[in-house]
Amino acid sequence: MASSKEEKGKTTEMVTSSNLVAAGTIIVGNIATPGNIRVEGNVEGSLESQNKVIIGESALVNGNVFAKEVEISGHVKGEIRCSESLFLRKTALIIGDIFTKKLIIENGAELNGKCNMGNMAEDSLN
Repeated sequence: MASSKEEKGKTTEMVTSSNLVAAGTIIVGNIATPGNIRVEGNVEGSLESQNKVIIGESALVNGNVFAKEVEISGHVKGEIRCSESLFLRKTALIIGDIFTKKLIIENGAELNGKCNMGNMAEDSLN
């Protein structure tokens, strides 16, 4: 039987683990992970993480994104829902609505959709 300390270690490892969709890779389907995920390729489907999603400058996501934190440098066509913070880098292009507690936008980022922040956004995540 595993001890409580061993179980906590495995849980921490799982949550801090990182997944990568490399540049040139095309995935058709939904992706869900308890850890972090970084996308540099193309995803035709939703991305869901219990931690952080990073969408690189070369990435194209055609689907919804759900995570605690999201950082976007590439293109996303779909709804984005973050329970904490959304960071749009200067090369980001978003076509869709966003729901987040906190929004940081670099000069040059493009957002074509509705923005819902604060308590209203948090209520819609639950």
